[in-house]
Amino acid sequence: MVSKCILKELKSIEDASRCYSATIVNDDIFHWEASIIGPDDSPYEGRVYRLDIRIPSNFPIKKILLAIISLLTDANSDDPYNARAALYYREDRQKFDEIARSWTKKYSM
Repeated sequence: MVSKCILKELKSIEDASRCYSATIVNDDIFHWEASIIGPDDSPYEGRVYRLDIRIPSNFPIKKILLAIISLLTDANSDDPYNARAALYYREDRQKFDEIARSWTKKYSM
C-alpha cells in the first residue's frame, strides 16, 4: 500500500510543474533524486538545485518538496540556521540578495 501511494505521489509531482522534478534511484521507491529550479524574482532564479531525498515509509512526500521550495521563496528569519544571513534578510535585504546570488552561482547548477 505504501509503495502504491509513493508512486502516485511521484506521478503527481511529474505532472504538476516544470519547476521541479523527481525520479526514483535504483528502483528504490524510498530514495529519490529531485531537481528544483530557483523561483523567478529571487536570488535563486534560473539555477537548478539537486536534492537527494530519503523517504521514511510513513512520511507524505509532497510535504518534503513543498518545504524545500518554500525555503527558496519564503525564508524564515525567525528560526535561522545561519544567524548572519537571517540578520541580512531582516535588516538589509539588498545585501542578503547579493550574497544569495553569489552563493547560488557558486553552489548550484
